[in-house]
Amino acid sequence: MTRLPLVDPAVAAAPVLELLTEVQRRLGATPNMTRAMANSPALLRGYLDLSGALSRGVLGAATRERIALTVAQGNACSYCLSAHSYLAEHVAHLDEDGITAARKASAADPKTAAILAFAAAVNDSRGSVTSQDLAAAAAAGVTDEEIAETIGHVALNVLTNYFNKAADVDIDFPVVTA
Repeated sequence: MTRLPLVDPAVAAAPVLELLTEVQRRLGATPNMTRAMANSPALLRGYLDLSGALSRGVLGAATRERIALTVAQGNACSYCLSAHSYLAEHVAHLDEDGITAARKASAADPKTAAILAFAAAVNDSRGSVTSQDLAAAAAAGVTDEEIAETIGHVALNVLTNYFNKAADVDIDFPVVTA
Protein backbone atom coordinates (compact mmCIF):
# COMPACT_ATOMS: atom_id res chain seq x y z
CA MET A 1 0.00 0.00 0.00
CA THR A 2 1.28 3.44 -0.92
CA ARG A 3 3.11 5.04 2.01
CA LEU A 4 2.11 8.59 1.04
CA PRO A 5 -1.48 9.63 0.48
CA LEU A 6 -2.62 9.82 -3.13
CA VAL A 7 -3.88 13.35 -3.67
CA ASP A 8 -7.39 13.33 -5.11
CA PRO A 9 -7.69 15.91 -7.91
CA ALA A 10 -11.37 16.37 -7.02
CA VAL A 11 -10.47 17.90 -3.66
CA ALA A 12 -6.98 19.31 -4.37
CA ALA A 13 -6.24 22.96 -3.65
CA ALA A 14 -5.45 25.35 -6.51
CA PRO A 15 -1.67 24.89 -6.98
CA VAL A 16 -1.85 21.08 -6.77
CA LEU A 17 -5.02 20.93 -8.86
CA GLU A 18 -3.27 22.88 -11.64
CA LEU A 19 -0.36 20.42 -11.61
CA LEU A 20 -2.60 17.35 -11.63
CA THR A 21 -4.65 18.90 -14.45
CA GLU A 22 -1.40 19.32 -16.39
CA VAL A 23 -0.56 15.66 -15.77
CA GLN A 24 -4.02 14.63 -17.01
CA ARG A 25 -3.59 16.81 -20.12
CA ARG A 26 -0.11 15.44 -20.92
CA LEU A 27 -0.72 11.78 -20.18
CA GLY A 28 -4.45 11.37 -20.57
CA ALA A 29 -4.49 9.96 -17.03
CA THR A 30 -3.33 10.85 -13.54
CA PRO A 31 -1.09 7.96 -12.45
CA ASN A 32 -0.67 7.10 -8.79
CA MET A 33 2.97 8.24 -8.93
CA THR A 34 1.97 11.82 -9.76
CA ARG A 35 -0.85 11.75 -7.21
CA ALA A 36 1.71 10.74 -4.57
CA MET A 37 4.23 13.33 -5.81
CA ALA A 38 1.50 15.97 -5.44
CA ASN A 39 2.10 15.88 -1.68
CA SER A 40 4.98 18.19 -2.64
CA PRO A 41 3.96 20.61 -5.40
CA ALA A 42 7.65 21.51 -5.80
CA LEU A 43 8.55 17.88 -6.52
CA LEU A 44 5.70 17.38 -8.98
CA ARG A 45 6.54 20.66 -10.76
CA GLY A 46 10.23 19.69 -10.96
CA TYR A 47 9.36 16.26 -12.36
CA LEU A 48 7.00 17.75 -14.95
CA ASP A 49 9.46 20.45 -15.97
CA LEU A 50 12.42 18.10 -16.40
CA SER A 51 10.30 15.48 -18.15
CA GLY A 52 8.84 18.11 -20.47
CA ALA A 53 12.21 19.63 -21.31
CA LEU A 54 13.79 16.26 -22.06
CA SER A 55 10.84 15.22 -24.23
CA ARG A 56 11.75 18.11 -26.55
CA GLY A 57 15.34 16.91 -26.90
CA VAL A 58 17.06 14.92 -29.64
CA LEU A 59 16.27 11.46 -28.27
CA GLY A 60 13.06 10.05 -29.69
CA ALA A 61 10.21 8.56 -27.67
CA ALA A 62 11.30 4.96 -28.31
CA THR A 63 14.84 5.66 -27.09
CA ARG A 64 13.53 7.54 -24.04
CA GLU A 65 11.30 4.59 -23.13
CA ARG A 66 14.18 2.17 -23.64
CA ILE A 67 16.36 4.24 -21.28
CA ALA A 68 13.54 4.27 -18.72
CA LEU A 69 13.29 0.48 -18.93
CA THR A 70 17.06 0.04 -18.61
CA VAL A 71 17.20 2.25 -15.52
CA ALA A 72 14.06 0.80 -13.92
CA GLN A 73 15.45 -2.71 -14.31
CA GLY A 74 18.80 -1.62 -12.88
CA ASN A 75 17.07 -0.08 -9.88
CA ALA A 76 14.52 -2.90 -9.49
CA CYS A 77 11.58 -0.48 -9.67
CA SER A 78 8.47 -2.49 -10.52
CA TYR A 79 6.28 0.63 -10.72
CA CYS A 80 8.48 2.17 -13.42
CA LEU A 81 8.97 -1.14 -15.23
CA SER A 82 5.19 -1.48 -15.35
CA ALA A 83 4.56 2.09 -16.48
CA HIS A 84 7.33 2.18 -19.07
CA SER A 85 6.56 -1.29 -20.44
CA TYR A 86 3.01 -0.05 -21.05
CA LEU A 87 4.20 3.25 -22.57
CA ALA A 88 6.87 1.51 -24.65
CA GLU A 89 4.24 -0.74 -26.19
CA HIS A 90 1.32 1.67 -26.52
CA VAL A 91 3.04 5.01 -27.15
CA ALA A 92 6.49 4.22 -28.55
CA HIS A 93 5.23 1.07 -30.35
CA LEU A 94 8.01 -1.25 -29.22
CA ASP A 95 7.37 -4.96 -29.51
CA GLU A 96 7.85 -7.44 -26.68
CA ASP A 97 11.37 -8.32 -27.82
CA GLY A 98 12.36 -4.65 -27.87
CA ILE A 99 10.98 -4.12 -24.37
CA THR A 100 12.75 -7.20 -23.04
CA ALA A 101 16.01 -6.17 -24.69
CA ALA A 102 15.78 -2.63 -23.24
CA ARG A 103 15.43 -4.09 -19.75
CA LYS A 104 18.83 -5.71 -20.42
CA ALA A 105 20.32 -2.45 -21.79
CA SER A 106 20.30 -3.92 -25.28
CA ALA A 107 18.79 -3.10 -28.67
CA ALA A 108 19.06 -4.42 -32.22
CA ASP A 109 20.26 -1.04 -33.50
CA PRO A 110 23.96 -0.55 -32.59
CA LYS A 111 23.63 3.17 -31.78
CA THR A 112 20.59 2.60 -29.57
CA ALA A 113 22.40 -0.30 -27.89
CA ALA A 114 25.33 2.05 -27.18
CA ILE A 115 22.99 4.65 -25.67
CA LEU A 116 21.45 2.00 -23.41
CA ALA A 117 24.84 0.61 -22.40
CA PHE A 118 25.92 4.15 -21.53
CA ALA A 119 22.68 4.77 -19.58
CA ALA A 120 23.27 1.56 -17.63
CA ALA A 121 26.86 2.62 -16.93
CA VAL A 122 25.69 6.02 -15.65
CA ASN A 123 23.06 4.39 -13.44
CA ASP A 124 25.20 1.53 -12.17
CA SER A 125 28.20 3.77 -11.39
CA ARG A 126 26.04 6.58 -9.97
CA GLY A 127 27.49 8.87 -12.60
CA SER A 128 31.12 7.81 -12.29
CA VAL A 129 31.41 6.59 -15.86
CA THR A 130 34.80 5.76 -17.32
CA SER A 131 36.55 7.22 -20.33
CA GLN A 132 35.94 3.84 -21.96
CA ASP A 133 32.17 4.20 -21.42
CA LEU A 134 32.21 7.56 -23.19
CA ALA A 135 34.50 6.30 -25.95
CA ALA A 136 32.26 3.30 -26.62
CA ALA A 137 29.23 5.55 -27.00
CA ALA A 138 31.10 7.95 -29.27
CA ALA A 139 32.44 5.06 -31.38
CA ALA A 140 28.84 3.96 -32.01
CA GLY A 141 27.95 7.44 -33.27
CA VAL A 142 26.34 8.80 -30.10
CA THR A 143 26.76 12.58 -30.16
CA ASP A 144 27.76 14.76 -27.23
CA GLU A 145 24.19 16.11 -27.16
CA GLU A 146 22.80 12.57 -26.97
CA ILE A 147 25.29 11.65 -24.24
CA ALA A 148 24.29 14.68 -22.17
CA GLU A 149 20.60 14.01 -22.72
CA THR A 150 21.02 10.35 -21.79
CA ILE A 151 22.50 11.44 -18.46
CA GLY A 152 19.46 13.69 -17.97
CA HIS A 153 17.09 10.80 -18.68
CA VAL A 154 18.94 8.56 -16.25
CA ALA A 155 18.60 11.27 -13.58
CA LEU A 156 14.87 11.70 -14.30
CA ASN A 157 14.30 7.97 -14.08
CA VAL A 158 16.37 7.58 -10.92
CA LEU A 159 14.10 10.24 -9.37
CA THR A 160 10.95 8.33 -10.27
CA ASN A 161 12.47 4.93 -9.37
CA TYR A 162 13.57 6.11 -5.94
CA PHE A 163 10.32 7.96 -5.31
CA ASN A 164 8.14 4.99 -6.25
CA LYS A 165 10.21 2.55 -4.21
CA ALA A 166 10.44 4.80 -1.13
CA ALA A 167 6.74 5.69 -1.22
CA ASP A 168 5.78 2.12 -2.24
CA VAL A 169 3.36 3.55 -4.79
CA ASP A 170 0.61 1.15 -5.81
CA ILE A 171 1.11 0.09 -9.43
CA ASP A 172 -1.74 1.26 -11.65
CA PHE A 173 -0.46 -0.26 -14.91
CA PRO A 174 -0.29 -3.91 -15.97
CA VAL A 175 2.23 -5.22 -13.44
CA VAL A 176 5.80 -6.03 -14.50
CA THR A 177 8.20 -7.09 -11.78
CA ALA A 178 11.89 -6.38 -11.60
